[in-house]
Amino acid sequence: MDRNTITGLFLIGLVLTVFSIYNQPSQEEIDAEQKKTEEVVNKKETPDKKQNSNQKAQNPLQKNQKTNSPNKYLNTIFKEKVYTIENDQLRIELSNRGGQINSVYLKKYRSYKNYVDKKDAALCLFNAGDAINQLIFDVGDKTIYTSGYQCEVLKSDAKSLTFELKIDSSKAIQFVYDLSKDGFDLNHKIDLVGFSDVASKNIKLNWKTAFRKSERLASEQQRVTTICYEYKKEGYDYLSETSSDFVSPEDDINWLAYKQSYFSSILRPEKGFSKNNAGINVKTYTSTDSKLFSHLKDFSSVLTLVFNQQKQAKFSWYFGPNDYEILSATNSAYPDILNFGWGLFRWINLYAVQPIFNLIITAGSAIGWAILILTIILKLILMPIQWKMFVSSVKMKILKPEIDTLNAKFPNKEDAMKKQTEMMTLYKESGASPLAGCLPMLIQMPILLAVFRFFPAAFELRQQPFLWAEDLSSYDSIWDFGVNIWFYGDHISLFTLLMAATTLLFTYMNSGNVQQPTTPGMPNMKVIMYIFPFMMIFFFNNYSSGLSYYYFISTLVSILIMIIIKRFFVNEDKLKEKMALRKAKAAANPKEKKKSRFQLKLEEMQKQQQEMLKNKKR
Repeated sequence: MDRNTITGLFLIGLVLTVFSIYNQPSQEEIDAEQKKTEEVVNKKETPDKKQNSNQKAQNPLQKNQKTNSPNKYLNTIFKEKVYTIENDQLRIELSNRGGQINSVYLKKYRSYKNYVDKKDAALCLFNAGDAINQLIFDVGDKTIYTSGYQCEVLKSDAKSLTFELKIDSSKAIQFVYDLSKDGFDLNHKIDLVGFSDVASKNIKLNWKTAFRKSERLASEQQRVTTICYEYKKEGYDYLSETSSDFVSPEDDINWLAYKQSYFSSILRPEKGFSKNNAGINVKTYTSTDSKLFSHLKDFSSVLTLVFNQQKQAKFSWYFGPNDYEILSATNSAYPDILNFGWGLFRWINLYAVQPIFNLIITAGSAIGWAILILTIILKLILMPIQWKMFVSSVKMKILKPEIDTLNAKFPNKEDAMKKQTEMMTLYKESGASPLAGCLPMLIQMPILLAVFRFFPAAFELRQQPFLWAEDLSSYDSIWDFGVNIWFYGDHISLFTLLMAATTLLFTYMNSGNVQQPTTPGMPNMKVIMYIFPFMMIFFFNNYSSGLSYYYFISTLVSILIMIIIKRFFVNEDKLKEKMALRKAKAAANPKEKKKSRFQLKLEEMQKQQQEMLKNKKR
């Protein structure tokens, strides 16, 4: 990356950081909306509500906990029983306590700890005590929370299970779970028996989950964990990844996803969720939370169900990886949850970087070599742009003595227009332009920023070793300090050091082309260029080693391309002669000179400035 790229990346990063800080909700707003969301569920408490509140305080999902209810249908004293259904991909534990999902295990994936310990244990997405998916509805003057009551098992086999919760002598709710033969889908049906039309319109689903940490660094995993959803009219949206956030839905919802870095739980109802009395909330942990390092964030949703004419609500649960191909095959809208960036950057990743990367992997390349091949392909595509930028920088270097002469000739502010006019004439006669390197840089910058989003979100990098990096989706460490250093971390990432070193080398090779500021107060570009590589050491130390590896290879290839262009294709002496001949030809034929609109505008402004100076002297 050249000086324009480095400067542009620095400024864009600064703008995005300030924008995100400025736009995040205040703690007062978060607390107010959380209270509002809770009020959707917790109306004026009845004795039955108080009972359920006590059960929640005692952890209603804990095994073998006794529950006592005065209602002969809504349970006598019982002990919780857990039933298991599974296929080749999932093992799901279901509880008779409210007929809800207790635990989810992904059989072909491992947590980072089990990966480094070489244990073949299934990855636990969430376990008993981490999640609730209960119904909330009124019966007479009481509000029922189904997670507090015992269900009976009506049917059971290896891949399906049916619970029934008796409400009274005429009412019951059946919870049917059915796993697909092979895959990450769980079909779920809620069947109301004996409910009136009015009663079925006021049933809500309360879905809470706290994902367990599954990757190397909890803080990095928490940084990209949030809730995503799709409105029926407005389309895809999501809550903040960097702070606690909330939303009261403005439209009915097609599906809702609890997303973490590499795995998600997605719930898609057949009829959608109604926006009425609904609320969605994500809460980040603070230093006082006991789950700060073992879990990611607390997700909570209150969703109004929509039943069909048979008083059934059908759902499809997805418990699986954030893999682009798997998500696309499950539902065409699910890949929206992948954080590939926004706008143009996302388009580049979806329709250029991702297809090329998948093609290389499909051909049989290991992930580390696939990143290398992808980098070379992208650099070759961008080589004409780098050529244009290099030629432009050489021309500006050749003109530097004449530019310095003009700066010395017009040192005063009132002569700025004259100086600019003569500089434009110099650029035009010599065939150079200070803006010639800007347009190619603008073309390169979206790809540079798109890849910054692509590699941390690419599931293909997870638990893939390369050279000294044991996991390309996490940082590579060559030395663990054993103590955390503020703003740096507790380790040294070698790929980050190599990336910073090549950036520094490339900066040094281009430093001769940088113009010193001629206006008082303007920043020294050389200083900024040399500071940036050192900033990268701190900024990228905890990032995906696959990302640092890509930037290291990309900058190294840029250096090699620049050396090849300079040595074999662009001769500075010949270019200097060519520019001199063009300038001499222009001087010999002054009538053939055609002034650009910009030059004419400058001359007009110069005349106006001279008139203003004359009037002041009078």
